[in-house]
Amino acid sequence: MSIGDLIRELREARGWSQGRLAKEINAAFRTNLTREYVSRWERCRVTPSAFYLRCLSAVLDVPLRVLEDDVQRRTFITDVAATAIAPMVASDLLTTGFSARLHGGPSADVWEAKLAAYGTDYMSMGAADIQRRVSGELVVVQQQLDNPRLWSAASRLMTLYAKTFPGSDGSKAVHWYRMAAKSADQSGDEQSRVWVRGRAAIALGYEGASLGVADVLADQAMQISERPSLGLLNAVMGRAHTAAIRGDSATALTMLDKGRRIFDKAASYEQTSDYAVPWWRMNVFASLLLARLGDEKSAVAAQDAARAELPVSLPRFATHLEMHRGLMLARSGDKAGGVAYAQQAMDALPPEKHSLTLRMLMDEIRA
Repeated sequence: MSIGDLIRELREARGWSQGRLAKEINAAFRTNLTREYVSRWERCRVTPSAFYLRCLSAVLDVPLRVLEDDVQRRTFITDVAATAIAPMVASDLLTTGFSARLHGGPSADVWEAKLAAYGTDYMSMGAADIQRRVSGELVVVQQQLDNPRLWSAASRLMTLYAKTFPGSDGSKAVHWYRMAAKSADQSGDEQSRVWVRGRAAIALGYEGASLGVADVLADQAMQISERPSLGLLNAVMGRAHTAAIRGDSATALTMLDKGRRIFDKAASYEQTSDYAVPWWRMNVFASLLLARLGDEKSAVAAQDAARAELPVSLPRFATHLEMHRGLMLARSGDKAGGVAYAQQAMDALPPEKHSLTLRMLMDEIRA
C-alpha cells in the first residue's frame, strides 16, 4: 500500500475532506497547505516531506514511522528475518521456509489446529515466547500461499504476531496488522477479513495506541459485514475504546451498546482462547472502557461480573481488572494511590506472565 492510500484511509476514517485535513495541519503548524496539495499526496504525485510527515502524524494520530514505511518495498520474508535475534536464527528461519516449499508443508487442517493451539497459548504465555514460535510458522506458511485457504491462516498468524509488539511501536505492530488485513483479503474469506481487522482494532484501542489506525481497521470490518460475529464484536469494542480515549463518551457508549447486542448473538462458549469472547472477556473490555469514561459504578459491576467467571488458569486477566481499578483511582484524583494500586497488582503477577498490554496500561495510569 502506498503512502497516498494510507493518508486517504486515515483522513476518511475521521470523516474529513481533503480541505479539512489541510485546515487542521495549517491550524496546528501555521502552514499554508492547500486542498490541492493534499490531493497530490493521495494520488502519489508528490511525496510528503519529512516536515509534513510529522504534521500528518500529529493530526491523524498515527505513529510517524507508519507513514514513513513503504509497505510495497518490503518483502514478507525480509520482515520476519529482520525480527530475528541473531543471523543464525534468520538462517534457520529461511531454511525452514524453503524446506516447506520443497516438501509441501502442513495441510490446511494442520494449520487450523496450530492456530487453535496458539489461540490458547496466547492467553497465558509471554509475548517473547509467542513471537519466537510464530515467526517460524510465518516463514513456513509464506511458502504455501498458492492455496487461498492458507492466506486465511497466514492472516491470523500475522495478527497474533502483531500482538507481540507494543501498539505504540507502530512501525511493527501496525505494519503487521495492516499486512494481516491484506492477507485476509487474499483469502476471500469474509469471516477472516472481519476477524483480523476487529482483533487489531480491539488490541490497539485497548492499549490506547495508534488510534487512527484502530479506527480505520474497525470501520473496514464493519463495512465488510454487519453479520454478528466475534470479529465484528472486536471491531465495535475497539471503536468504543478509541472514542473513550478521545473523550467522545457518546460514541463510546453507543458502540458499547452495539457491542453488547452483537455479543448476545455471537458470544463464544470457549473460555481460554484468543479467538473467543466469552462473558468474562466481554466484561474485561467493558471494565476498562467504563473506567476510561469515569463511570466507576458500572466499571466495578463489569469487574465483578468478569471475576465471577474468569478461569483461574488466566491470572493475567485478573491483573487487568486490578489495573482498571488503579486507573479509576488515578482518574478520580488520587494519582499516587492509583499508581500504587496498579503497581501492586503488577508485582503480584509473575514477571513471565506480564504482557505488553499490561505495561501500556501502567503507563496510562501513570499519565
